[in-house]
Amino acid sequence: MTAGASRRLPLICVAAACGFKAISPSGGEVRWAMISAYNRRMRFGFRATFHFLLRSFLLLSVAAAGWAQSSPKGAANTAGGEAERAATMAESGHCVEALPLLKKAIRQTSNHDLKKRIALDGLHCAMTHNTPYDSLEFLSVLSRDFPHDPEALYAATHAYSDLALRSSQDLARDAPFSYEVHELNAEALEMQGKWDEAAVEYRRILEINPMLPGIHARLGRTLLSKPQPSQIEVEQARKNFEEELEIDPRNAAAEYVLGQLAADANDSATAIRHFTRATKLDTSFSEAYLGLGTSLNSAKRFADAIPALEAYEKLAPDSPTGHYQLAFAYAGAGRRDDANREAALQRETSEALEAVKRKAAVAQEKQQAPDAPEPK
Repeated sequence: MTAGASRRLPLICVAAACGFKAISPSGGEVRWAMISAYNRRMRFGFRATFHFLLRSFLLLSVAAAGWAQSSPKGAANTAGGEAERAATMAESGHCVEALPLLKKAIRQTSNHDLKKRIALDGLHCAMTHNTPYDSLEFLSVLSRDFPHDPEALYAATHAYSDLALRSSQDLARDAPFSYEVHELNAEALEMQGKWDEAAVEYRRILEINPMLPGIHARLGRTLLSKPQPSQIEVEQARKNFEEELEIDPRNAAAEYVLGQLAADANDSATAIRHFTRATKLDTSFSEAYLGLGTSLNSAKRFADAIPALEAYEKLAPDSPTGHYQLAFAYAGAGRRDDANREAALQRETSEALEAVKRKAAVAQEKQQAPDAPEPK
């Protein structure tokens, strides 16, 4: 908060007087928040692959449900007996014979516990007998009917991991010199925090195809993800995101990062321009609305900041930062009651967030020291 901005508040609500705390994150926290927001919008890497597979599995589940509904009702008892027999065969080590029966039973069984048993048995048989694509139907049932079951989630985690590993091995074998191999390597290196090595892989991709969408942005993200990026690296990242926009002008995430970099450099005009574009390209991009409103506040354009911050508050109602910035904007615009209301909400959400953090800390301590007291 600038001194000039603070002088505008005493008639209505100064931060300390209203009881809410100014939020001043460190440079590292801002950078990680920026990268996190970018990642959420881009949906790349293994997470995107996982979601693509999950959508495919859910589509298969719809087909499976249709097949099950088309079965004659009078055959329910017989189907239950066949399902039990198929599960028993699988569990006794006869997966090859059991798998076709399990695939039939999973479509016909209505008993909840038996369906889970069949899905887990079928998944195990498919993944351990070199027929991984037979696992898709069983995974779809587990994802649809047992979304919160620990045993189902554990089995699905291993299956997804094995499927991803198989696909990556196929890629390396069938197209060893493709840019996709470098991309997969880069993503793996990023997951290990090996930022310099990941940047090398992304640069190799750009040597193969400099106009490939998304790669300039990923290179920029890698540079900014380093614990202590140098000013040269920050400038390189800025250039990478600008080059990304030349290739893909509708990349809202790239606009957002450029806006945050400008805000960090106290260039409000440039920040406002990029954040505004990001909100127009993606109307659900909550962090872009917050960045826009915060930059407008910094420029003392309080009335202009209010719509952006109100939009952010609708998308993230539990954010103390959003309530703080909106209270600041209302105060600057002379809206006393609205400023006081947002100040109260900022206090409430801050306290709720602190309570969650305390509970999480206690839970972590209890894992290390089981006799630790419960939070009050």
